[in-house]
Amino acid sequence: MRVLVTGAAGFIGHHVSARLLARGDAVIGVDNLDPSGDVPLKQARLARLQGLPGAERFTFHAVDVTDGPALRAMFEREHPERVVHLAARVGVRAAGAASRGYLDTNVTGFLHVLELARGVEHLVYASSSSVYGSGTPAPFREDAAADRPLSVYAATKRTDELLAHTAGHLHGLPTTGLRFFTVYGPWGRPDMAPMLFLKALREGRTIDLYGDGRMRRDFTHVDDVAEAVVRVLDRPPSGAPPYRLLNVGRGEPVALRDFLALLERHLGTRARLNPLPAQPGELDATWADSSALERETGFRPRVSVEEGVARLVEWYLQHSAA
Repeated sequence: MRVLVTGAAGFIGHHVSARLLARGDAVIGVDNLDPSGDVPLKQARLARLQGLPGAERFTFHAVDVTDGPALRAMFEREHPERVVHLAARVGVRAAGAASRGYLDTNVTGFLHVLELARGVEHLVYASSSSVYGSGTPAPFREDAAADRPLSVYAATKRTDELLAHTAGHLHGLPTTGLRFFTVYGPWGRPDMAPMLFLKALREGRTIDLYGDGRMRRDFTHVDDVAEAVVRVLDRPPSGAPPYRLLNVGRGEPVALRDFLALLERHLGTRARLNPLPAQPGELDATWADSSALERETGFRPRVSVEEGVARLVEWYLQHSAA
């Protein structure tokens, strides 16, 4: 199977690409290697992919999804059979200050992918738990209203879901949007709490803890997320239109301060904290009902937070010492 993965040098994209290579697929990786991001980390992820068994089936294109002509040329050259679209501008807090960039990448870029993916067997794309917004009863179910986003980022992800529904209705394109819940693990994004906490703990620096660490997140290990993506990819939706949304979450919300305590225990150190008010645009709690995912694929995330943190710390200690 020829699978195109946008955002292949990103956190989740790197793990999904590795999972696809491991099972024998050909992976066409796409990433813009945005210089405003952590380019060395992206290059390290790519280097790992290029050193894995099956790397001869991995090709990479430095293309931005907002560049329609370049993306079209790449699609026409590579002829993907399935597409996993993970490229995005991410981060709830930063989106308000850079709304245009979020709209360009997350909405216009997604429109380019929708147009070019007509005729593929299945388009699986990244949505977000942030689409549920305020007032959603827990645990979050896919049939809950998602019309009160708290951030520009959340609004762009909900827009993508609506555009995918339209593409299914107008063109019969099978799509599945995956609402990811607080993904963490090795090779994670350095701007997210787990990596920020690890780095600060190792360096003895003070940690900014928003909302007294009471916010609860449904921490979901990236290995589970990659497995879910691949299983969903093999099972396109049917119906009219061929469209669906699925939660991908562990289903066990954990307070941020309790997650930090696990990191402290596995590192054998104590955090120095700087308590700060909760930030606007952040949900008080996220909590997935992933029963639909299990119904559709026979799989649900199973890596406990205890086990996941242990894996993350082990990787971090090896990587930071390298």
